[in-house]
Amino acid sequence: MNRSIFSELYYKVFQSGNPLFLFIGINVLVFLAINLLAAGEFLTGGSDSAADWLQLQLSMPAYYENLPYKFWTLITYMFTQRGFFHLLFNMLWLYWLGLIFLDFLNKRQFIFTYLAGGLAGAILYLLAFNLLPVFSGTVENSILLGSSASVMAVVVATATLVPNFTIQMLFLGAVKLKYLALAYFILDVIGIGSAPGGSIAHIGGALLGFIYIQQLNRGNDFSNVFKRRSKLKIVKTKSTVSSTSTSLPNQETIDKILDKISHSGYDSLTKTEKEQLFNASKK
Repeated sequence: MNRSIFSELYYKVFQSGNPLFLFIGINVLVFLAINLLAAGEFLTGGSDSAADWLQLQLSMPAYYENLPYKFWTLITYMFTQRGFFHLLFNMLWLYWLGLIFLDFLNKRQFIFTYLAGGLAGAILYLLAFNLLPVFSGTVENSILLGSSASVMAVVVATATLVPNFTIQMLFLGAVKLKYLALAYFILDVIGIGSAPGGSIAHIGGALLGFIYIQQLNRGNDFSNVFKRRSKLKIVKTKSTVSSTSTSLPNQETIDKILDKISHSGYDSLTKTEKEQLFNASKK
């Protein structure tokens, strides 16, 4: 039975093709690696030096001069949590809002929002800690870790996309996403006074989520940076043009058809589009 449970979890995380489960799985695995290492050190009578070292290697330094030596932490920090409740609440929010996000947008757009939100949070954090005098005494010893900026990007992006979507919350009842995201954002602004690093990163993620959906509504999809270029090419020859070849679509039309497939699947194509794609693939 345990084997079947682990097999199902493995499938959902690594084989289902769902980036929501993949990102949750990575966060959980990193959490387990750090904390199991710490537990092993405790049981053997040692300190948490190895667990602390691993956490430090995955966390992003606040001081800009240290970042070139730990450049990978721009990505790894957004999958790293040490505290259980830090992980739990981040993953719950990511799961709840991620499901709604993927009901309206595609996997590529979810991946972009999570990663770009984390990067936006990291950049705002770096700017604040290196430019604002209030952080001058702590910048060299400060680090950033946690998926909160990425999760905040997903939350705000979803609320911006479908602001009146309603979810049921314990003790609060039905709450529209726009009010939920606004409350989340205000709490982060207030939190700058007590936990400045995390709150600043959250705000960066929130701004990214908001701007991305606003631009998406205007027809600018920043997630296209992850889109694979079409490998289907039409080659013109000097042979006599037949009635079939004259009906071949140009490359721009083919790209539009392939983009439609990536968004809605092959079954969404019209009969004419299927014929155009079939004729082009024969040449």
